[in-house]
Amino acid sequence: MEANWDDMRVFLAVARAESLSGAGKTLKMDPATVGRRIQRLEEAFGTPLFVKSPQGYALTNEGERLLPRAEQAEQAMTLAVEETSGQTGTLNGVVRIGAPDGCANFLLPQVCARMREKHPGLELQIIAQPRVVNLTRREADMAIAVSAPDTGRLTVQKITDYRLHLAASRRYLRRHDPIETMDDLQKHRMIGYIPDMIFDKELDYLAASGNDQLGISSNSVSVQLNLLRQAAGVGIVHDFALPFVVKVDKILTDQFSLTRSFYLLRHADDRKVERLSRVAAELADGIKREVAHLEGLT
Repeated sequence: MEANWDDMRVFLAVARAESLSGAGKTLKMDPATVGRRIQRLEEAFGTPLFVKSPQGYALTNEGERLLPRAEQAEQAMTLAVEETSGQTGTLNGVVRIGAPDGCANFLLPQVCARMREKHPGLELQIIAQPRVVNLTRREADMAIAVSAPDTGRLTVQKITDYRLHLAASRRYLRRHDPIETMDDLQKHRMIGYIPDMIFDKELDYLAASGNDQLGISSNSVSVQLNLLRQAAGVGIVHDFALPFVVKVDKILTDQFSLTRSFYLLRHADDRKVERLSRVAAELADGIKREVAHLEGLT
């Protein structure tokens, strides 16, 4: 019995999802069929490729050795499809983009809408998550991150800097003690990230403000912004998000400001895929322009 590409596709899906059910959703197969395909592949190689347990499917040593070869085969098939279907030079098909929710909510809708208008054959999928999307497991084709990773077979491109400031609603400022200096913040409760759910040190904004007295916290930038609208406290806000809310103003701008950066992450093997490279270039340029536009409004 010989292994074929379709079996390798099933192997990759299980390796990335670490379960038959997760792989089945990706492949649009029922889990029992996925299990039979894995069994057939293991019989073809004459060795177990996964360790099965109640927690899921984990690669064996033999499976770990097969993984990069399977990814190379996947890459070759992607290139072959593009070349033979006439996609080279065009932007068609599905591209999945992972991003932290601040970027996903306040930047990507405008950027992706313009890209879709320019390229009608392109289908863009946005994954908004309060963590870094795992490109190694192919959760997405590319991802936006707030820091540059130093591990993994990834290409990293800095997109742009963005700025954050302290902010509060006008209603909150009318009803509470005045905030004229950084020391005045000690009299106020802050809105920010749930401390044990901060997935990147670059998001630990409250540490920089000197006041970590949380009143209400959330792992979502959008929720934090809506809490500010409800006069629930003082927060640290992306300048590019402020144009989307009314009656929430920056405060102490001459005393406090943070600068952070967005990075575009891609799997190293995807550099040869012209379609993905062009999408990545347009995405990065669009985000850079949108940040500059929105920050100019605040």
